[in-house]
Amino acid sequence: MARLLTIHAHPDDEASKGAPTCGRYVSEGHEAVLVCATGGEEGDIQNPAMDRPEIKENMAAVRADELAASVEAIGFSDCIMLGYRDSGMEADPANANPECFWQADLDEATERFVAIIRRVRPHILMTYGDDQQGYRHPDHLRVHDISYLAWQRAGDPAWYPEAGEPWVPQKLYYSTWSRARLAAHHAKFQELGKDSPYNDRWFERPDQDHRINAKVDVTGFYGVRRAALLAHATQVDPNEKFWFGLDDADAEAAYPYEDFILAESRVGRVPAGGEDLEHDLFHDVVEAGLEPVAEDPAASARAIATVQTDHQNAADKAAEAAARAAELAEAARASAERMSDAAATAAARASDNTVETAAGDAA
Repeated sequence: MARLLTIHAHPDDEASKGAPTCGRYVSEGHEAVLVCATGGEEGDIQNPAMDRPEIKENMAAVRADELAASVEAIGFSDCIMLGYRDSGMEADPANANPECFWQADLDEATERFVAIIRRVRPHILMTYGDDQQGYRHPDHLRVHDISYLAWQRAGDPAWYPEAGEPWVPQKLYYSTWSRARLAAHHAKFQELGKDSPYNDRWFERPDQDHRINAKVDVTGFYGVRRAALLAHATQVDPNEKFWFGLDDADAEAAYPYEDFILAESRVGRVPAGGEDLEHDLFHDVVEAGLEPVAEDPAASARAIATVQTDHQNAADKAAEAAARAAELAEAARASAERMSDAAATAAARASDNTVETAAGDAA
């Protein structure tokens, strides 16, 4: 058994990104754990049937219940809340709330996530990508920020010694909605004579298809996505064709995959993309069950070497910067001395001229 840990920004994100993949791996005997960064307190009600005063007054509790139902539908063994407040959309006043994720100290938030990684001990981390031009939600940006730092630091005992025994995840994936999937589903709507929700706006957004290097077949698991989405009754309208305009069979027939970017691997090569693809996220993973990866000498050596290389690169850059700073300081000192000498010379000449002038006047 291997273990996957995925982190999302809000309740419902776990349903729309990666749910079929997680469902598939759980069905195959692997373990999947969810981390949710915020409680989704700023989410608007998207389902008219749920637009009621008692729902609005208890949005945080309602969304927590919805998340629990989605977690059960997908098959996560655990859902761990990172403990921050929803930051709201970009430029929303909620961005300034001192309790929101966007305002959190980056190092402190990273330590929280590192502590979870060290406790859960996943072989795979799944998070949001480093290029989010198409959707710049502050909480999504911050999820990437802490995820990448945690990937680098979780296995290094020098970081956060109070956060548990170091653990080195083996692979780091970014989830993505591919242009290819949107196009395939758009074509299926047209083939069936249905109005497509994918207008020109969707095809004008930046895409990451050129970076996709992992494609997972999720045939038979679109139903997991549907059940998880429907669990979020405040956020998902069951009549919304964007989510449910195609039934699961037609959606799978059009595009039976979920797409990912394998950003980094400590146990194998990273495919180039295009025709060079990975089809199993656990490919190359050294399964260690509940034991730390360090129990496997080869995997441990590769992981430790990676951490040491990262630190050496950082140290080299720091040394170069220090040397450059010293050069600039020496240049500034020399320049100051030259200016001082020039000023002294000018002062001496001025004094001589004054004496000569005075002598002439006296004569």
